[in-house]
Amino acid sequence: MNKQQLSLANGTFSAKDAMQLIHDWVDVKIKYHESKIAASLDAEDVKMREHRIQKLQSDRANLREWLKAANDKVTLHVQLEME
Repeated sequence: MNKQQLSLANGTFSAKDAMQLIHDWVDVKIKYHESKIAASLDAEDVKMREHRIQKLQSDRANLREWLKAANDKVTLHVQLEME
């Protein structure tokens, strides 16, 4: 099967716009895990997804702090690859 790619961001953004994009992408992933938790009866699956949500929230907070300290502009290269 061929590899498929989708470029989600490839350019320079203000720190504020970069944070908004990252926040929105992470939010979608958190909501995905929350919906899976709501439908799951498997305690291990729920635990794994709760841990993943906490990691995403922590990573997002770290990025927020990094972006606050960054210059006005940042470069994002976000590529989705599927195999």
